[in-house]
Amino acid sequence: MSIAEEIEQIKSNLPNHVSLVAVSKTKPAELLMEAYKCGQRAFGENKVQEMVWKYEALPKDIEWHFIGHLQSNKVKYIAPFVHLIHGVDSFKLLKAIDTEANKAKRIISCLLQFHIAEEETKFGLSMDEATEMLNSDEFKGLEHVNISGVMGMATYTDDENQIRKEFASLKTNFEKIKSDFFAKKPEFKEVSMGMSGDYLIAVQEGSTMIRVGSIIFGMRNYPI
Repeated sequence: MSIAEEIEQIKSNLPNHVSLVAVSKTKPAELLMEAYKCGQRAFGENKVQEMVWKYEALPKDIEWHFIGHLQSNKVKYIAPFVHLIHGVDSFKLLKAIDTEANKAKRIISCLLQFHIAEEETKFGLSMDEATEMLNSDEFKGLEHVNISGVMGMATYTDDENQIRKEFASLKTNFEKIKSDFFAKKPEFKEVSMGMSGDYLIAVQEGSTMIRVGSIIFGMRNYPI
């Protein structure tokens, strides 16, 4: 199938409240434009340098989602234009985003990344760490970030029950944080979970945003 057909197929499986981020990391601009021409506007990148040149080269109504592990010292390069940062896994990073958003005269939307997988290689906060951060006076002093939800990645496994359990735990974390800290903030609404191999399970477990790349663009990594 073509890129347009793949996107249409994925969207046909999604409820209206679930959005698609097309993960375009390592893919050339021509393939992103194919997706763009069929109406896709949200694209996900995990390398700062690559996101910057794509932002400069492609239409300005694209929403750029940073989906990888973001280093604090690189926030400044994407702060002027990034739409959503999915992987806030430390207060140090959140402070850096707030500082650079202030310089760019913007408020940047962010998701709190939780460690829900049984793999040590995955980044993310624990519930205790997130609660401590959100309770802190220092967090309450941040004025240029908007916490709009949570994000997590399930273990890379064929065990559907484990994947489902991990996604369910992220949804539970979302509900708890929403009731405790963001009950009066309607913008806190995103549960970013689900990728090419498990997005249908994620949607069943409460995802509002899926991050799909290989189904749309193919597995091959193109040279940048």
